[in-house]
Amino acid sequence: MNIRTNLLREIKQQYQKELSAVYGEQEAGSLMNVLISHFFSLSRVDLSLKPDFRLSETEILKLHFAVKDLKKEKPVQYIIGESEFFGLKLKVTPNVLIPRPETEEMIELIVKDNLDKEKLKILDIGTGSGCIALALKKKLPSFLVTAIDVSEGALEVAKGNCILNKLDIELKQLDILDVSRWQELGQFDLIVSNPPYVTEDDKTLMKKNVTGFEPHLALFVTNEDPLLFYRVITEFAVDHLIGGGSLWFEINENLGDEVVKLLQEKGFNNIALHSDLYGKVRFASSVR
Repeated sequence: MNIRTNLLREIKQQYQKELSAVYGEQEAGSLMNVLISHFFSLSRVDLSLKPDFRLSETEILKLHFAVKDLKKEKPVQYIIGESEFFGLKLKVTPNVLIPRPETEEMIELIVKDNLDKEKLKILDIGTGSGCIALALKKKLPSFLVTAIDVSEGALEVAKGNCILNKLDIELKQLDILDVSRWQELGQFDLIVSNPPYVTEDDKTLMKKNVTGFEPHLALFVTNEDPLLFYRVITEFAVDHLIGGGSLWFEINENLGDEVVKLLQEKGFNNIALHSDLYGKVRFASSVR
């Protein structure tokens, strides 16, 4: 560590310059603002109004180790232990995926489709941090939301996020691939899932901040069976989704047609693909 000052504005400039080599100048500035806001509760405006704000040696070390992790391309959300999603503050750890802005778009579609309904039963399969289940509970508070995940660590994070956001959902550790346990789940009006869908071929195109830090269990499937979770969840939905109930997926943008064919073969109706704000086919919806 080569820090010759304890003035925060000067420390920020130095670390921002170092991070620019990895992230570019604009993103480096944004990352430093996130760290400073999290560690010292100072916004960019606050810092400009307090040009003589100084850090203790302990505070400098906090920033130093955070920047060191950023240079290794560790996601800033894991460094500060939290992420924003659909107006919720969520705790995140390496046991769960970092919630994506694109997934918020699926939440908006589901909410719009169900605003005139009450007390429906929702199942979120592979909940991770709980982001989908909690966002739906926030926007549709009369709905009864159940969320399952195979990972005990992920469910601990989801439980903490329920408490943090004062939202009541039922959490259950269950592997949806284990058909023998399907009987433990009842009937639902809506099933939603953002399952693993990144293939091994896709993995080679992804950035290190994803492949090196986010849980592979929640991300990847084999090239030989990229629709594994979609097929199993659709089969589950045949018996566990009420007539007229809806099934929502976040999908691999390259497999939209295959997902549609799968849903057609299982007798689902009103099948639709939805694009995100970038024009990528990102979601699929259907009706039982």
